[in-house]
Amino acid sequence: MNILEFIKKSPKTELHLHIEGTLEPEQMFTLAKRNNIEIPFKNINDVKKAYNFSNLESFLKIYYEGAKVLIKEQDFFDLTWAYALKCKEDNIVHAEIFFDPQTHTDRGINFDIVINGIYKALQKAEKEFGLSFKIIMCFLRHLDEESGFKILDQAFVHKDKIYGVGLDSSEAGNPPSKFEKLFKKAAENNFITVAHAGEEGPPEYIWEALNLLNVKRIDHGVQCLKDEKLVEELSKSQIPLTVCPLSNIKLQVFNKLENHNLWKMLDKKLMVTVNSDDPAYFGGYLNKNLIEVQAALNLSKDEVKTLLVNSFKSSFLSEEKKKEWISKILSINSLLSI
Repeated sequence: MNILEFIKKSPKTELHLHIEGTLEPEQMFTLAKRNNIEIPFKNINDVKKAYNFSNLESFLKIYYEGAKVLIKEQDFFDLTWAYALKCKEDNIVHAEIFFDPQTHTDRGINFDIVINGIYKALQKAEKEFGLSFKIIMCFLRHLDEESGFKILDQAFVHKDKIYGVGLDSSEAGNPPSKFEKLFKKAAENNFITVAHAGEEGPPEYIWEALNLLNVKRIDHGVQCLKDEKLVEELSKSQIPLTVCPLSNIKLQVFNKLENHNLWKMLDKKLMVTVNSDDPAYFGGYLNKNLIEVQAALNLSKDEVKTLLVNSFKSSFLSEEKKKEWISKILSINSLLSI
C-alpha cells in the first residue's frame, strides 16, 4: 500500500467545513431554477470563472451571492446531503460542520428552516452509513455583536442540534475581542467555542481568541509562526489548529502549496489538522487537500499519519471513539510500506 492509498483508505474526520461552502456550481443553478432566484451567472462556466479570488473579501462576495439560492428546508437538506455523500467517498467518518445562520436570517429565511434542513440530512447520513457529526453555528464577524446576541437567542431552541459556536467571515479589522461578551454568554449556556483567527489576521487575533473567547480550537491559525511565544503556548497547550491548505492558496495567504507552513507547524509539534474549508470554491474536498499538500511538501508517511491522528484528537468525539478511530488509522499505517 502506497501513501496515496493510505490517505484514501484511512478513516478521517473533518473539523473545518462551512456547509454553505460546499455549494457546487451545478447545485447553485439547480436551486436557483427551483426557487426562481436570479443569479449573476449565465452558465456553470461563468460561475467557475468567478471562483478566482484575490483575498478573503473577494471570496466572501461570491460566497454570499451563492447562498441566496438557499431558501427552503429542502435546499439546506440537499446541500448537506451532497456533502455527506462526499464524506462517504473520502472515508470521512466524523464531521464537525459550520453553518452561518445570519447569512440566511438577514435574507428573511427562518432560523428553523436552516438548522432543520442541515440536521435532518446529517441524521440520515448517520443512519445510512454511520457518519457521526457535530454542528457548530458561526457568528459573522463583520456584523456587530448585538446581531450575534439575537442569533444566539434563536439557537437556544435548537441546543439539542447545535454543539458549539464559532466566528468566521472577514477577519481583517474584526478582532475576536469584538465578541467577548457574546462568547461568554454562549459558554455559560454550554456551547463549546471555536474561532477563526490568524488566517489573514495577525497572531494577536489568535491570542485574543484564546484569552478572551476561551476557544477550544483555532480555525486556520497559520499566522502563529510569526510569534514565538504564541508557538510555545500552542505547543504546550496542544490547542488544535484547523488548517485548510487549498483554501490558503486560493485566497493567496501563501502563493503556492510548496510554500505553505504546514510542515513547519508539524515540526514545532503543534496540534495541526488538515481540512477543506469551502471545498466547492477552493477546488477540493478533504482527500484532495491531504493528497496535494503531501505531494507539495513531501510529507512522510509518519507526518501524514500524525495529521490524521491529530484530527481525531482535536475532535469533540468521546475519548472512547477517538481511541477507536485512531487505532484503525494505526493498523492501516502498519500495512504501509513506501
